[in-house]
Amino acid sequence: MNRLARWARAEWGPLYATVRGPLTRRRRRAVPMTLAAVCLTGVLQIVQNRPWGFAPVRDLGAVRAEDPLWLALLRTPLSLFVPALDLPVWGALAQILFAFGLAEICLGRRRTLAVAYTATLAGTLYARVGIWLGPDAPLGLPASDAQVVDTGPSAAVVGLAVFIGWRYGAYVTAGAVVVAMVVEVIVKDNLAGKEHLAAIAAVLVLCAAAQLRSTARLGSGSGLPPSQSWNTRRGPDQRRSWR
Repeated sequence: MNRLARWARAEWGPLYATVRGPLTRRRRRAVPMTLAAVCLTGVLQIVQNRPWGFAPVRDLGAVRAEDPLWLALLRTPLSLFVPALDLPVWGALAQILFAFGLAEICLGRRRTLAVAYTATLAGTLYARVGIWLGPDAPLGLPASDAQVVDTGPSAAVVGLAVFIGWRYGAYVTAGAVVVAMVVEVIVKDNLAGKEHLAAIAAVLVLCAAAQLRSTARLGSGSGLPPSQSWNTRRGPDQRRSWR
């Protein structure tokens, strides 16, 4: 048990220490963007299930690979908060509350949105590439997937989980997320699963870029290893500068 506790502290201790203070002091005020995202998702769920609201939500937030690229890009920001009709809405709300809440505290609002939309956009663009490759290619998709409505926060949530895991040294957790998404594709080979892998690939590129940036700082004479020089930015003033 002591070994398990030590492992848990090593894996999640830095993340817990970062999140605990703001949540204890500010409570809901620590995650205003997350709460707004949860409310927006709930409102869109109610609206799209009304006879008068389905079409407007589809027109503003439904992304399909068969759509013109410019239209898909315009719809992508809102599509993140439009719950998939074939899944329970509480799942989307819980994902946003947990993943976006952690990210908003740990990364700041701007970086959270940047990672979330990078992951979502990677999935959206992958769908077009996968259909172009065709169903016979290892990462290809059938032409019928071009008509699949692609909405929901799952790609963003997966991307944020991997980025936060890397950022705070929870490598086992981040690795478990990656393995789970690979297993998802193996068990159920569909558009959503492969988009999750595309989202992970895009976020890993962000992680690599951030690591290179830290290494460059070390080379310029920061005097600290990359992980430590990154950690020195966790003070209140620096966190506010990210937002």
